[in-house]
Amino acid sequence: MQAIMPLVLASSTTDKLKMSYEYENYDPSFPDQPVVDLYLPVWARLPAFHSKPAFIWAQDFHTTTTLTYQQLNDTVHLISSQLQGSLQRGDTVLLLCSPGLDLVELIFGCQRAGLLSVPIVPPHPSFSNQNYHHLVRAISQTKPKAAIAHSHYISSIRRYLSSPHNNTKLAHMLQTIHWISIDHVKHGKAVVTVNNRDSLTYSGCAADEVYLVQYTSGATGVPKPVLVTAGSAAHNVRTARKSYDLHPNSTIVSWLPQYHDCGLMFLLLTVVSGATCVLTSPNAFIKRPRLWLELLSEFKATCTPVPSFTLPLVIKRGGIHQSALPINLSTLKNLIIINEPIYRDSVEEFVHTFSPFGLSPSSISPSYGLAENCTFVSTAWRNCHSDNIGAYGSSFPDFPTHNKLLPVARLGNMEQEDVEIMVVNEETLEPSEDGVEGEIWVASPSNASGYLGHPSLTREVFHGRLRNMVSKCFLRTGDKGIVKGEKRYLFVTGRCQDVMELENGEKVHPHYIETAAYNICSKLLRGGCVAAFKVSAMVVVVAEMQRFEKDVDVVVLKWVCEKIKAGVWKKEKVEIGWVVLVKSECVPKTTSGKLQRGRCKEKLLAGEMVILMETRFEKDVTGFTRAQNVREEASEEKGHVNRSLSCMDTPASLISLL
Repeated sequence: MQAIMPLVLASSTTDKLKMSYEYENYDPSFPDQPVVDLYLPVWARLPAFHSKPAFIWAQDFHTTTTLTYQQLNDTVHLISSQLQGSLQRGDTVLLLCSPGLDLVELIFGCQRAGLLSVPIVPPHPSFSNQNYHHLVRAISQTKPKAAIAHSHYISSIRRYLSSPHNNTKLAHMLQTIHWISIDHVKHGKAVVTVNNRDSLTYSGCAADEVYLVQYTSGATGVPKPVLVTAGSAAHNVRTARKSYDLHPNSTIVSWLPQYHDCGLMFLLLTVVSGATCVLTSPNAFIKRPRLWLELLSEFKATCTPVPSFTLPLVIKRGGIHQSALPINLSTLKNLIIINEPIYRDSVEEFVHTFSPFGLSPSSISPSYGLAENCTFVSTAWRNCHSDNIGAYGSSFPDFPTHNKLLPVARLGNMEQEDVEIMVVNEETLEPSEDGVEGEIWVASPSNASGYLGHPSLTREVFHGRLRNMVSKCFLRTGDKGIVKGEKRYLFVTGRCQDVMELENGEKVHPHYIETAAYNICSKLLRGGCVAAFKVSAMVVVVAEMQRFEKDVDVVVLKWVCEKIKAGVWKKEKVEIGWVVLVKSECVPKTTSGKLQRGRCKEKLLAGEMVILMETRFEKDVTGFTRAQNVREEASEEKGHVNRSLSCMDTPASLISLL
C-alpha cells in the first residue's frame, strides 16, 4: 500500500476548507459506538466525508496541513497493522511525539492495534537541565515495551546512549525499550482489508479495556498515571458532544497540549462529533497569542477550549489592532473556559473587548473537568434556542456569581441521567447542604479505573462512599465546591489541598490572595504568575516581575512589596508576612498553565529562585527567619547567591505604573 500523505496547503487555498460543508442529513441519534476509534470507519464510509477535514494542523497562520476523515482512517489502519507485527496485544507504548497530526494518528492507531498508549511530552534528547524526570517517571511506572518517536529523535537518543557522559540510570531505561520510528509505521507496507472497518470484527481495544494512561497535571503534587478504559473515554466525549451541541458542522480550534486532559479529549470529541478540528501548538500560542484569534476568524470556528488565563493574556498581548488580518468571532458558539477558578470580571472584560469583533456573550461556556474523569465533567452553558430559552437556555449574562466566580454546572437541570455530581462534607462524608462548601464528588461511567501502581490511593479517590447510605462509588475530585440558587448552580472554589487556615481560624483559597496581589500592580507583575502559600503560620506571596529593558530600582521593588501587602489586606483581609518578587519564569506551572504552589514553596525554601526583592513584615519574624535560614543554607550548598538587585535609575514610566 502506498503511504498516505496529508495535504499541505498554502493560506491562499484554505478558503476552500472554510467549512463550506453543510451536513443537513446528519442524524444526531445515529447509533453510538462503544469506543471512539469505531467512529472513524463510520464517517470514512460516508461519501460526504471522503474529503471532509478531520484535523488541520496550523504551524503558523500561513501554512496548514490537512488530514481528511478517509485519510485518517486509512492511516490508522496502516499504523495498527505495522504495530501488530512487532508488538503483542496489550503491550504498553510510549508516544514521544511533538504536537501535530502524527500524534493524532498514533493515538488512534494504538487503540486499533489493541495497545496501551502513554502520550507524554518528549524531553529534549540532550537530557540536560534535569528535563527528563517525567520521562523516567513514565518509564518506571508504565514499563513500556516500546516507544514511538520521529527518526531524528531516535537518532539523538542513540547518540546520547553512546556518550560517555550520559546518566547511567536513564541510559539503562532507554536501552531496554524497543524504539519504533513514526516514519516506519506510517510509510511501511501493509495489506488493507475491510475486516477492521466492520465493528463486528473489530480487534482493537474493547470498551472495558484500559487503552490510555494519561498523567494528571501535577498542580498539587507529582503527576499521577490515570488508567482510562476505551469505554469511559467514549462515554466522556459523547457526554461533552451533547452538552456543547457539537455535530459535523462544528469547527473546533485548539492550541491545548494534546497529551492529556482537555487537549487530548478534544481530539476524541472531534471524531465522535464528525467535526473538524484546527490544531496548533501551545508554544505557538504563547509566542503569538493573536494566532488563536486569527485561526478562529479564518476557519469560522464554532467552538474553542481555553484555560481561564487565556482571556487576560489575549487582551494584553493579542495585538488586537496590530495586524491587517481582520478578527471575526461571530461564528463562535462555545468559548469553553477551563482551569478553575473562573472569575466573572476577567470574562466580562474579554466579552467587552471582543464584542465589537462579533463575540456573543451567549458563547461563554464555563466548564469543569479533571483527568480522573477522562476530562469533561460539566458546563454551565446551555443551548439558547430562541423559542425555548426560558426552559432550557442559560447564557453568560444570566449566570449568577459566587465570591466573584462563575458557575461550571447547573445541577437543577442535569441532562446527563447517568452522571451524578454532589458536594460532600469531607469530614462526615455526608452530602453538604446547598450554600455550604464541601468536596465535589462525581459518579459517572466516565470515571477512570484508578491510578496505575497506587492501589491505596485508588481506593481512597475512586471508591468514595457516602456515610450511612447505600450508594454508588464516587470519584473524590479533591476540588472544593458550593451549590447555590434555585437552579442549583455549582461553583468550583479551589483545591482542598490548597486551602489555607489563617490565625483567626478562617479559611481562604490562595487564588483570592493571588488575584488581589496581581490586580494591585498588574502592569508590573506577570499575569498568572503569582503564588500564595503558607510557611509555618505566615502567608507568603511570590510574584514574577515583568521583563523590562532596564533593571528596576530597589526603592520601586520595595514599594511593590508594600503595595501587595496593603492591597491584599484591603481586598481580602489577609495579613501577608512575606512578599518575594522573582525574575520571570521562576514560578513553576504545569503544561496546561496551572500554578504549582507546593513546588513554588519548595523552590523558594531551597534557594532555587532568582529573587529581585523580598520584604518581610514584622508580625511573624520567627517564621520568616526560620524559612530564610533554610533557604540560605541551600544557597550556600549550591554555591550561588539568588539575590539580584540593581541600583540603576528607575524610568519614570515604571513609577507611574504604581
